Amino acid sequence: MDRKLINLNDGIFETSAVRAAQYPRTDGLPLPEIALVGRSNVGKSSLLNCLANRRDLARTSSRPGRTQTINFYRFRDLRVIDLPGYGYAQVAKRVREKWGPMIETYLQEREQLVGVVQIVDFRHKPTGNDELMGEWLRSCEIPYVVVATKADKIARGRWPQYMKVIKKTLGVEAIIFSAQTGVGKNEVLRAMAQLLAGGE
Repeated sequence: MDRKLINLNDGIFETSAVRAAQYPRTDGLPLPEIALVGRSNVGKSSLLNCLANRRDLARTSSRPGRTQTINFYRFRDLRVIDLPGYGYAQVAKRVREKWGPMIETYLQEREQLVGVVQIVDFRHKPTGNDELMGEWLRSCEIPYVVVATKADKIARGRWPQYMKVIKKTLGVEAIIFSAQTGVGKNEVLRAMAQLLAGGE
């Protein structure tokens, strides 16, 4: 079913959290939430800024591992949650050890979560951590879609072969996306609308 695109033009940064007690309160009618997951430096912040038609809604950094908190962005009809990136070895071990439980607690216990956007780097074969995340989301029966970022770094004629690698590795089709050119933007917004609608 072809759904109307969701509108992410009215977003604000709401808060950061490292534990459940710091999550935004859900008094009244709670907003549904969609979480962004992916390895460090995969382009989660750039994706969010592109979807929201903003350059500065989410901070971007060339240094992997910069996002070390759960960041909540509030829009009119939903929240988008930027989770810490996983799998970056140069981040201090004690910090990495905190991320796992932080991410898992949110994904398992947040009642407002309706789906996940798993982000991978189109240029590279998905990592073991990417595979584990996909398997974990399926085992927990959390609806999710996969978005392959940085498509502008690959010649369009080579996209099919890169897509084949992603599908073979993760077992699902990915949405090809570039924050630089906007390719795939509407497809991601449509996929998020479907997550909000329960995948109908």
